[in-house]
Amino acid sequence: MSRSVGPETALLPEETGAPDASAWAAALRADPYRSYLYAYPHKTAYRPFAEPLSIAELWRDEPAETFFLYMHIPFCGARCGFCNLFTLPDKGGDAHEGYVDALERQARQWAEAIGRKPLARFAIGGGTPTLLAPKLLGRLFDIAEETMGLDPRLASISVETSPETATPERLRLLRERRVDRISMGIQTFVEAEAAAVYRPQKPIEAQHAAERLKLAGFPIVNLDLIYGLPGQTVDSWLYSLEVALAFEPEELFIYPLYTREHTIVKPGDVRRAGDDIRMECYLAARDRLRAAGYEQSSMRRFARPAANAGAGADKSLLPYGCQEEGMIGLGCGARSYTREVHYSSRYAVARSGTASIIADYVAAASYATADYGIRLTAAEQQRRFIVKGLLHAEGLDRGAYEQRFGRLPEADHPELERLAQVGFAAYDGEILRLTDEGMALSDAIGDVLISPEIRQLMMEFEFL
Repeated sequence: MSRSVGPETALLPEETGAPDASAWAAALRADPYRSYLYAYPHKTAYRPFAEPLSIAELWRDEPAETFFLYMHIPFCGARCGFCNLFTLPDKGGDAHEGYVDALERQARQWAEAIGRKPLARFAIGGGTPTLLAPKLLGRLFDIAEETMGLDPRLASISVETSPETATPERLRLLRERRVDRISMGIQTFVEAEAAAVYRPQKPIEAQHAAERLKLAGFPIVNLDLIYGLPGQTVDSWLYSLEVALAFEPEELFIYPLYTREHTIVKPGDVRRAGDDIRMECYLAARDRLRAAGYEQSSMRRFARPAANAGAGADKSLLPYGCQEEGMIGLGCGARSYTREVHYSSRYAVARSGTASIIADYVAAASYATADYGIRLTAAEQQRRFIVKGLLHAEGLDRGAYEQRFGRLPEADHPELERLAQVGFAAYDGEILRLTDEGMALSDAIGDVLISPEIRQLMMEFEFL
């Protein structure tokens, strides 16, 4: 096993003895890429519970009026050099079928325990869900509808795919099952850059796949790109962006490259100190996307106005809160969120650890309890609320925070006023939003908001 190295934090000026906020702001500007805080608390803060928790008890008093159903398919064709997701390179059909059998057993047990609140969203991620044979892919929708109660007319449905698995047969199946958002990770249209991160992908194959997605008629097509790849320049990055724009996707997600000690590409393999082009790439892409009519929702997401309006006209979507509570995660590696407890299977990156966790999941007869996760104290619920709002364009709703927690967020987190003082955020009535500079520094600002207790757990996490 190996120990995780947690991110450093930029302390507030009053904690460091600095005379004003300028040193704090300078520290964030100097180190903008600290960690990608896509969920709070981070999964490396999860630990075994002292006693297993009953799934039925966890969900009995969940206040969310609608739920989000997520299925995780932890298989992919190959592991990219930058990937630290819970996924196993395995194209074997027998392994896939056994896994879907286990997911169906879990769904049947959980549906009875959780109850039948309406599902406002349904997503299938991974890994690469479309690595599954069409018959197995169709079974996932059967499980969602027949076992979990999904009404595809009322829910936004999103599926992840890859260039090699976005076949006409699979895309037809997804459209027939009323998928309204399809997302494909391309990362780069430059072959040398793809090869540098061990991604087996030819640019022409990625372009053909993007064309198939558009022709299939999905209301929302999303393409993912990564900047800061080994050997990449700002010009080559903008070339990939222009190729993606030529397909007129409704969404584009742009991700800065993060390399970690537990991935194939190591931090020292990518760039020398002082040779980091990521911020320059981000700013160039942001300006280009805005000029092309895209609206920015976060540091990573840019979308055409029609995509921000939701799914196709043939659906009447149920509401779902942006705080993402009431999330039901089926499958090995999926996380579930209730207001007070987050839980999942154990987490690994190395092939041996991932394979062992998947094997245990497939062999299990009962999924009636959660034995791994984290209980959220009131203070951590407050931080989660702030992170989920502040790092997105809709901003932090101070009134909603006060209604839920009994006082304004600045009373609990004075660093929020500090963000406004240095120009990283601004007040718009009851909403606190990041400015353009603050949005660019989202990964540093998110890192500052991690509590000392969660940071310590992250630093002590041991990878299998």
